[in-house]
Amino acid sequence: MTDRSATTEKLSPLHQVHVDAGASFTDFAGWQMPVRYSSDLAEHHAVRAAAGLFDLSHMAEIIVMGPEAAKALDFALAGTISAIGIGQAKYSLLLSADGGIVDDVVVYRTHENRFGVVANASNRYAAAGALSARAAGFDTTVVDESDQLALIAVQGPASLAIIEALEALHIPVAPGDLKYYWSAIGSYLGGEILVGRTGYTGEDGFELYVEASKAVPLWTELMTVGAEHGLVPAGLASRDTLRLEAGMPLYGHELSLDTFPIQAGLGRVVNLTKPEPFVGREAVEAGPPEGARVLVGLQADGKRAGRADYPVFDAAETEVGIITSGALSPTLGYPIAMAYVDPALSEVGTALFIDVRGTRVPASVVALPFYKRGRNNG
Repeated sequence: MTDRSATTEKLSPLHQVHVDAGASFTDFAGWQMPVRYSSDLAEHHAVRAAAGLFDLSHMAEIIVMGPEAAKALDFALAGTISAIGIGQAKYSLLLSADGGIVDDVVVYRTHENRFGVVANASNRYAAAGALSARAAGFDTTVVDESDQLALIAVQGPASLAIIEALEALHIPVAPGDLKYYWSAIGSYLGGEILVGRTGYTGEDGFELYVEASKAVPLWTELMTVGAEHGLVPAGLASRDTLRLEAGMPLYGHELSLDTFPIQAGLGRVVNLTKPEPFVGREAVEAGPPEGARVLVGLQADGKRAGRADYPVFDAAETEVGIITSGALSPTLGYPIAMAYVDPALSEVGTALFIDVRGTRVPASVVALPFYKRGRNNG
C-alpha cells in the first residue's frame, strides 16, 4: 500500500455540491468534509424526525477476495467472518497483537469469496496495511478501493420511503425486505452500487456505496425525491451528536490502540470460541491490566455538558475518570457523555462529578445507549 502525503488535502467527489449548498467545512483525517449546512440542531432533529443525507466518502473501503478470503479475515479480525452469509454485514474489530484496537470496521460479504471491509478514514492505511500483512499467508488478495468509491448515507424514519423512490436504483430485492445489517448489490445509472441497511445514528437507514463518478447524480436524485419526506443534507457535527445519543463509539475517542474491547463494552464482538487463531487473541484472553477503566454513560444535571478530556471525580474529590465524548443532547434535552471510569464506579446509578471548566457538575452513571429508536426517550 502506498501512503499519501499527510499535507495533501482530500476532497469528496461531492465537494462542489456541498459548496453550492453553503456548507461549512472542517478537516477530518485529511479530508475537507461538510460539518454543517444550516445548524447542528436542525440537522440532528431532521434525522430523528424525518431523514438526513450524509456524505461519508472519506471512509475507507478495502476489498478482500480470493479462495481463502474468509479464512484470512477470520485470522485478521476478532469475529468469525466466515459465518456470515452472502449479503450480510458484520461489525468487527481489527486488533493489535497486544489486544488494543487498531480500528473498528464493518465487513460486507458481497460474494462467496469477496468481502468489503469499511474502515475509518483516519485508519485507512493502518487498516489496509494490517489486512494485507495478515492475508499474506492465505490465497487471497487485498485491494484498497477507497479512491474509486463514494459513500452516501440516508438516515432517519423516512429513509426507506426515500430509497424506494429512487427511479434509477435497481437492486434484486425490495429495500424494505433488507434486514438490518444486510445488503444487496444492484445498479445505478449503469454502474454497480451496494445498498446496505446500516448506519451510525440510531435510526433506520441505508448506506450506498457507489462509483465516485455516480456520486453527484445519486446525491441530486436523493435530495429531489427526499424533499417531500423532509430530507435535509447533514454534516459531521450532527452525525457526532446522533451517534453519541445512540451510544456508538468513535475511534480516537472511545476506541484506541490502548483500549481492550472489554473496556469499551465490546467484549461480545470478540469470538473466543472460534477454534482458529486470530491476531490479538492471547492478549484479549489475558485481559487488560487490573483496575483498567471501563466505558460508561453519564447523565449530568443542568445544561452544561462535559466534553472530551474533561476529568471525572468522585465525592471524595478524587479524579476517577475522563470524558471521551459529550454534548447537550438535542433529543433528550440534558447533558450526556461517555467516559472511562474506575471499574468500581461503573455501576448504573453511581454518583459522580464532571469538571466543566472549573465547576463540578453532578452526574450519574446510566445505561447505554442514551437514545433508542422506538423507546420513550423522555
